[in-house]
Amino acid sequence: MRAWEIRGEGGVDALALGERPAPEPGPGEVLVRVHASSINYRDLATIENPTPRGIVYPRVPNSDAAGEVVAVGPGVERVRVGERVMSTFFRRWPDGAIDAEAMASALGGAIDGVLAESVVLGERAVVPIPEHLSFVEAATLPCAGVTAWHSLVEFARVQPGDTVLLLGTGGVSVFALQIVGMLGARAIVTSSSDEKLERAKGLGAWRTVNYRREPEWERAVVAATDGRGVDHVVEVGGPGTLARSVAAVRVGGSIGLIGVLSGGQLDPTPIMRKSIRLQGIYVGSTAMHARLARAVAAHRLSPVVDRVFRFEDARDAYRAMRAAGHLGKLVITLDG
Repeated sequence: MRAWEIRGEGGVDALALGERPAPEPGPGEVLVRVHASSINYRDLATIENPTPRGIVYPRVPNSDAAGEVVAVGPGVERVRVGERVMSTFFRRWPDGAIDAEAMASALGGAIDGVLAESVVLGERAVVPIPEHLSFVEAATLPCAGVTAWHSLVEFARVQPGDTVLLLGTGGVSVFALQIVGMLGARAIVTSSSDEKLERAKGLGAWRTVNYRREPEWERAVVAATDGRGVDHVVEVGGPGTLARSVAAVRVGGSIGLIGVLSGGQLDPTPIMRKSIRLQGIYVGSTAMHARLARAVAAHRLSPVVDRVFRFEDARDAYRAMRAAGHLGKLVITLDG
């Protein structure tokens, strides 16, 4: 079978499309024919800077796949041949709190990922695809969708009428925008692009802020909430934006810290004084993924896919991620 591989330093241009032996499922495992794989910033960062992450070469990138089960190993009871499934980000985080073993089981990092024609996954590390979703749409859920769900639902317990701040219009933020609407809450979205902000309004954003025109965007956010501040922030920027997110959140509010897209330092004093709950969010468990899938099915939510690339053109998908011109998800398809 064919698989893309990280074979050393050199970034996207050094990715190689090679041949590997066809995998076979062992006890408790399933063989999935991959139809689509979405990419995340983490996938790009792993490809561009593999050595500090301890990547062992060759390594297949990507965590997110959607496909069809074509064979099952001994003892498999939860999954059947022919079922449409999504990979889970972690191979060994079924439920409960994350631990070191789960952290070491992230696909496309410490172990091979899914940018291949076939992959073997644990029967407890796949989730059924909602019937209304295509393979391309389903491939967007495992990382970005679950991360947004974890931050908003599992951690913050966002309620109808709450106000949530979303930074940017990447995969996590756009999923969060859709989930916020599903929960009956209100979203404030920031971006440097008026075009993207208009599209965000079309997806249900309550208010928008162009941070290029308003570099102190936290003031606009607080003003939009009549001085109170937002209830929760889906923080994808990292240290470079966290101080402004702290200023934008209400007393007793919460921040889900997800991204590390910008550098900087943070004074922890305002977090203490405002009694803010700050939680690191690193995707989520299989159980969280399953709950998200049920919600997506119940509300017939359609993930926002910006562009789809052929398997043979995978390098172009990562270049598009680096260019950051997309809104929503970038997906690689193996179906033509």
